[in-house]
Amino acid sequence: MKAALFTMIALIAFAANSLLCRMALADGAIDAWNFTVIRLLSAAACLGLIMLLQAYFLRRNRLRRNTSKQTGNTDKTVLQDTGDWFSSLCLVIYALCFSVAYQALDTGTGALILFAAVQLTMIGWGIYHKEPLTRLQWTALLIALIGFVYLMLPSASTPSLSAALIMAISGSAWGIYSIRGKSCVSPLRTTGFNFIRSLIAVPILALIGMGYLNDISMTGVILSVASGAIASGIGYSIWYMAMPLLKTTQSAVVQLCVPVLAALLGMIFLSEKLTLDFIIASVVILGAVLVFILNKGQARPY
Repeated sequence: MKAALFTMIALIAFAANSLLCRMALADGAIDAWNFTVIRLLSAAACLGLIMLLQAYFLRRNRLRRNTSKQTGNTDKTVLQDTGDWFSSLCLVIYALCFSVAYQALDTGTGALILFAAVQLTMIGWGIYHKEPLTRLQWTALLIALIGFVYLMLPSASTPSLSAALIMAISGSAWGIYSIRGKSCVSPLRTTGFNFIRSLIAVPILALIGMGYLNDISMTGVILSVASGAIASGIGYSIWYMAMPLLKTTQSAVVQLCVPVLAALLGMIFLSEKLTLDFIIASVVILGAVLVFILNKGQARPY
């Protein structure tokens, strides 16, 4: 029950990120540059607070174990997990391209391109490192690529090819970030510190966004803070609470729901319509990725 609740909340938070960004940018409540700045700042602040609480409880538990002559090496390792600069760069690229792309993409379409790019990047990394795949997985990958190309083509659901490409870059950056994060001991602390490290880019982004300051509304600021602190900061925290309760395959499969949830939220809050192109691309891409994930671990070298 706890796993299902945490997972549901986290997936809604991920989908809400797309919705909040689209809501802020679609009506010109804020520009992409300042949205990214506020999102990074608020996410870093929220995750920083959560990390302080985590460190406090870890140290308190370690003292209790020391009192009873138990070791606390795991806690020490967790507290030493502070991210790295390259991952922070990937995080900045993801966040900025995410905002820029949503100036022209519908909520669901943007989320689907983002998700597809993340999965294809991670699958491509596995292939590069000679991860064995079954024939069924190769077929599923080819179908997913065809669906991705179809989605990227200019149409009613993707009015701007450049925006679609920028969102694909955002997804690739997040895919690289996810690959690098597999080796970390505490994903929460790693992400928190990487958000804090990403603040070094804030002055540059803020300088570029100075020309748009007069166009920022309070609504835009609120949506940006909600995207950073709630959808990103709290959303990631809950997701990392859910992950240990899920099997690896389960955590991968449930993420297939995010583009669908984002599309539904776009319909409800922004009156966006589900186009035939989006439905076809969603079925092809999500179905192919689902087949690929479910067959993972069954591959044998030919």
